[in-house]
Amino acid sequence: MEELLNKCIMCPRECKVNRNNNELGFCMASNKIKIGGYHLHLWEEPIITGEKGSGTIFFSYCNLSCIYCQNYKISKDNIGEEITNQRLADIMLELQEKGASNINLVTPTHYIPQIKTSLILAKERGLFIPIVYNTSCYEKVESLKLLEGLIDIYLPDFKYFDNNLGKYSKVNNYFEVASLALEEMVRQVGKQEYDEKGNLKKGIIVRHLILPSHSEDSKKIIEYLYRKYKNTITYSIMNQYTPIKKLEFNNLNRRLTSKEYDDVINFAYDIGIRNSFMQDKESQEKSFIPIFKGDNWI
Repeated sequence: MEELLNKCIMCPRECKVNRNNNELGFCMASNKIKIGGYHLHLWEEPIITGEKGSGTIFFSYCNLSCIYCQNYKISKDNIGEEITNQRLADIMLELQEKGASNINLVTPTHYIPQIKTSLILAKERGLFIPIVYNTSCYEKVESLKLLEGLIDIYLPDFKYFDNNLGKYSKVNNYFEVASLALEEMVRQVGKQEYDEKGNLKKGIIVRHLILPSHSEDSKKIIEYLYRKYKNTITYSIMNQYTPIKKLEFNNLNRRLTSKEYDDVINFAYDIGIRNSFMQDKESQEKSFIPIFKGDNWI
């Protein structure tokens, strides 16, 4: 699998660098897995969190460059620790032993070959809880197909309808790429399935973070998703945008207003969305932003 990194085209940027020979592309990831931490995470959607938490593994680096990223410590500053495929498998089993509802792979795109190897190793050793692929949705269909049969739950963001807004993430073709990627995710995992406690075992949750001044784009995304998928997927309409530093785009230097959020929520309800999660205003507090340091490790 890792020979795919000899001329890396794992993501839509297709940098074609030889990551096995220390060449770095847009994401800056080498051929070695690097993680910023792992723990039982209690702040995902309830059907993902479960009783003891989602077994979340945060991967360093990212194939997007969102100027408002809350995980910038690992996505841009690239803090973390390099680990082997075997160690990643061990971590998955540790999280399962501690009662994790699932294994939640956060920003995994650039490590698909290594993750596939690690998942196979872990499953051979008794990993049985659902696997969550938690992504920006800037994915290649061909790369997602490498994971078919290994992923139970896809948890993609859907960021922009208007490709011009991709300037916030240094990308100009987000909608086309993300819409095709989501189609593949739905094809792979099919309809929603739940366990006896109401936790999601299989299916799709699409997250959308509403950005200040862009509620109309949010409505276009929600309308597109509903027309295509109706209530066969779960929607998570998020209110947690928090400016972390002064940005060049003034509209992003504030939090979302209650009026903006309620407007989008009411729109979603009016067009027929019922299978959805909402967020309270307190989700905008900085205490919800992950801290990537020693106490983040098990």
